[in-house]
Amino acid sequence: MAPWIYQGRTLACRVLRPSVLFPKTGHQYHRRLGTIVAKPVVSNSSDSLSFSYESGNQNMKRTSLPNFWLRDNCRCRSCVHQDTMQRNFNTFDIPKDVRPLKVETQHSGVQIRWSDNAHESFYTWEFLESYLKADRPQLEPVELEYFGADGSQYSTAWPPSVQNQDILSDETKAVGRLTDLISKFGFAFITGVPIESGEATEKLLEKIAFIRHTHYGGFYDFIPNLAMADTAYTNIALAAHTDTTYFSDPAGLQAFHLLSHSDPNAKDGTATLGGQSLLVDGFYAASLLKEEDPKAFQVLSQVRLPWHASGNEGITISPDKLYPVLEVDDRMGKMHRVRWNNDDRGVVPFDGGFSPTEWYDAARKWNSILRRNSVEYWFQLTPGSLLVFNNWRVLHGRSAFTGVRRMCGGYINRDDFISRWRNTNYHREEILRRIIG
Repeated sequence: MAPWIYQGRTLACRVLRPSVLFPKTGHQYHRRLGTIVAKPVVSNSSDSLSFSYESGNQNMKRTSLPNFWLRDNCRCRSCVHQDTMQRNFNTFDIPKDVRPLKVETQHSGVQIRWSDNAHESFYTWEFLESYLKADRPQLEPVELEYFGADGSQYSTAWPPSVQNQDILSDETKAVGRLTDLISKFGFAFITGVPIESGEATEKLLEKIAFIRHTHYGGFYDFIPNLAMADTAYTNIALAAHTDTTYFSDPAGLQAFHLLSHSDPNAKDGTATLGGQSLLVDGFYAASLLKEEDPKAFQVLSQVRLPWHASGNEGITISPDKLYPVLEVDDRMGKMHRVRWNNDDRGVVPFDGGFSPTEWYDAARKWNSILRRNSVEYWFQLTPGSLLVFNNWRVLHGRSAFTGVRRMCGGYINRDDFISRWRNTNYHREEILRRIIG
């Protein structure tokens, strides 16, 4: 894992920058392990291939790679289907004691003839050195910027947005920018969206990825009522929360587009309608919790809770297992996902390593941070502006409103979103190198 340089600010931002960046351009990508210049001496044994550098192996995590592992990871045309990129052979047809018959060091890599039917494989230095240096390739570097009530200190243009016309003119470029903004800030707007119906909004979301279907349906277009048995479909105020906490895989992206809002009983038709929208950067809030109350952060990241959706007759949804409020990536040590909707939370258990009293104390601190003026980002949704946000990171809410609002939008799976982000910001060769190895 490459070292990360931490840059922090007092307000609502933290920027994580990798020490080695890969350009998102059409130019050749720089080698990740550019510090390794001289080619190593390669030798083989009965079970592995060894690599010895003249400058020493002090920067290496290992100095040899197993024969069977190398043979299984041959990427030649006969071993990997070049259209699907799927393995084209049965790994376990390879003899357990497979070994090199011939090893030839070349300028760009190593050519091996195997004892397995004299099969020939070629491995680039980039591939070999990435596994000599580390356990696996790094995922794409993502620069996160926290936001608060006043936006982000690092952004000159706020809020982050792209224009609908740009997407229609150059979909790949504009969707690439949109998904990159969401990856960076947690949300973005698409402006200039038609409001005559929800059709344009639906088509826009489908340019990111497939719209996810749930027990509420797929693309939604609604006015307040309780037919869906959920307070989101009313006009009452909603505290900051994430959606679909009760799914094993909560929705990755969520989108809202206010098509219209009217109240004939309002004094001037608009001034007293209410319904302001609220976003809270859950990763920023979690960083404040960890800094101010490390034990509370530990409690909320370790105590696993039941979550449920039980409002509709015949529907009782709960995740595959209990999940904590704050999920941390064990390998990277960074925030992975926030799962918070106090209304959908079940009973706090007694077997989480901390007592229920300790959990309530931690949750009270968490709740107080979410409600800080400096953390809450309030704004008014307007017809024509489509809001898309990362439901794994950003909590949303609203103030109460009067009259009738027509809202449309939908959910998108997180994996589909990340796939679209990758394929509109990186070359395919680079993507495959990172996700396959």
